[in-house]
Amino acid sequence: MSWQSLKIPANATIAEALSDALTNLGALSVSIEDADADSAQESPIFGEPGMHDGMQETSLWHHNMVSALFEQDVDLLAIVHQAAAEIGLESLPYSIEDVPEQNWVLTTQAQFAPIQIREHLWIVPTWHDVPQPESINIILDPGLAFGTGSHPTTHLCLSWLMDHIEAGDSVCDYGCGSGILAIAAKKLGAGYVVGTDIDPQAIIASRQNALQNKVEVSFYLADAIPTLEVDIVVANILSLPLKLLAPALAGACRSGGKIALSGILREQASEVSAIYAEWFAMNPPLYMENWVLLSGVKN
Repeated sequence: MSWQSLKIPANATIAEALSDALTNLGALSVSIEDADADSAQESPIFGEPGMHDGMQETSLWHHNMVSALFEQDVDLLAIVHQAAAEIGLESLPYSIEDVPEQNWVLTTQAQFAPIQIREHLWIVPTWHDVPQPESINIILDPGLAFGTGSHPTTHLCLSWLMDHIEAGDSVCDYGCGSGILAIAAKKLGAGYVVGTDIDPQAIIASRQNALQNKVEVSFYLADAIPTLEVDIVVANILSLPLKLLAPALAGACRSGGKIALSGILREQASEVSAIYAEWFAMNPPLYMENWVLLSGVKN
């Protein structure tokens, strides 16, 4: 059996109402995604502890893509007209794609093969055999959280950790996602390691992945993390939260400690680096594709 995927661009004002309308009109599934993902206009949706109301982001992006899956015999033109009417619009822009029948589990798993970060560091999905047992292997189930090891920013952070972690270092992974950086830090010889995220699913996935890797890492929701002063702070998120959270991340790093920041596009690097220069002696940036890692030593 095949399906049809209906995609409709929507601003934050109508995206949720449109999603509800498509669900009511028989969509098998509906998702709302950032239409500007992987561009300079990409924006986070978050609510960090300690941020005043004026700094809180909305629950949706400025530019959204609403995607709905329907059975093949459904009249999608009629669905679009009905959905527009339900949310008080005369018309909606849309596109339609055919989705062929496939084994979704195998298709999803096929996207995540073992990834070699450096000569002796691999990211290995739970359903794959370990390619080099003598190497450091992070066994990872991506679950519903960000962080599979495939993105350039994750490569940059993992490679940086390999070069800078010393035995027994304390480490904080801010925005831990799947827990990949915290788990890697522990396997690379760190002592106390803590990870934090605003997403409860990220904490669940991170704890499961830590158990899978037989490492002891503490994971907390961001509003429950204890006061920290660690040797290394690593944050692979996005430039906007990195800018807003600069005082908090600087405060979590001890004097003489190190920080590594990624999730930053090339054109954003100078601004982010200038903000962190208030607390850190910043190093030259590291690049991979259009992404940047910034690092520094706490004054």
